[in-house]
Amino acid sequence: MVNLKLITSNIRFANSGDGIHDWSARLPLLVEIYKNFGPDFLGTQEGRQAQINELDEKLVDLDLVAGHREWIDERMYPCIFINPKTIEVNRSGDIWLSETPGVAGSSSFESAFPRLCTWAEVTLKKSGQKMMMVNTHLDHILHETRKKQIDVLINEVKKINQLPLFIMGDFNESPLTEIREKLISSFDLKDPWSEKNFPEETSHHGFNGDKSIDGFRIDWILIPKHFECVDLHLEKRSYKDGVYPSDHYPLLATVIPK
Repeated sequence: MVNLKLITSNIRFANSGDGIHDWSARLPLLVEIYKNFGPDFLGTQEGRQAQINELDEKLVDLDLVAGHREWIDERMYPCIFINPKTIEVNRSGDIWLSETPGVAGSSSFESAFPRLCTWAEVTLKKSGQKMMMVNTHLDHILHETRKKQIDVLINEVKKINQLPLFIMGDFNESPLTEIREKLISSFDLKDPWSEKNFPEETSHHGFNGDKSIDGFRIDWILIPKHFECVDLHLEKRSYKDGVYPSDHYPLLATVIPK
């Protein structure tokens, strides 16, 4: 039986105003978490190209899926990394969550920044099974904007995919709204966190850790209904002097086909 290990992780953009949580201090902590878990798929959000390249250099066991992309310097990108020992990438691409999803850097619906999802159609080397991975990051301000961005994601992914689908990312949205339900119903998915009846808690902590325990998850991993999630947790470790790897807790999942 094939185990799949998945991570979704907002890495926080490199911000010189973050003090002890500067990117240079956080990068090795993120790398340690990822290496210790050993994911088949890692979905990151919020990095710019230089930041992603630094992470890619450190993750020697993972490959960045970005051959399809022409980077725009000022944009922050969701990215997919894969374990090349277990995963073969068949094709990949970006979808900009706008009225012109094929136009790089395009923005609509009063989004504060251009937002996008990135996708990879892959084959599991051990079983030969094909599937689609989607990683996204939605607007952080307006609910109505996020609704329209999700409509674009759903419409565009349906055009290119008929395979089992995993969707992960930073949705900047409570999982208790219609956005999650629309994704679940559109692609016959489930939210393993809810399936396990875990209590809602915040996944964005603003470098405050458990001092900020009230709230809800904005970072999700949605999986096909014919998969079982055998492990799921937010990685809440901080390190020396209270430095956190990011202002979001990484969400780690292990899933198997039923």
